Amino acid sequence: MPDGQESFVSGALRHLQANVRRAGPAAAAGYALIGAIVLLGGAGHGVDRWQGTEPWGLLAGLLAGLSSASTNWRRRSGGRDGWGRSEPPPRC
Repeated sequence: MPDGQESFVSGALRHLQANVRRAGPAAAAGYALIGAIVLLGGAGHGVDRWQGTEPWGLLAGLLAGLSSASTNWRRRSGGRDGWGRSEPPPRC
């Protein structure tokens, strides 16, 4: 191999490492989103089995998980919605 040129494999690994580094915050937010829903949904299911109130504990847990996850997602995104606005649009 001539001097000064990197091999195909080392170049590919360097680019992969850069992509993984850039994707870190988005991956963490995604894991937190799924984790909150699964954890609180599982807690609701546990309450259902313990108290015999199926399906209300599961539904309450899933709603709490979804609410918690969306709040966390909004906080991590800097309070901006999907269109880059920091506050809701005015009502007509």
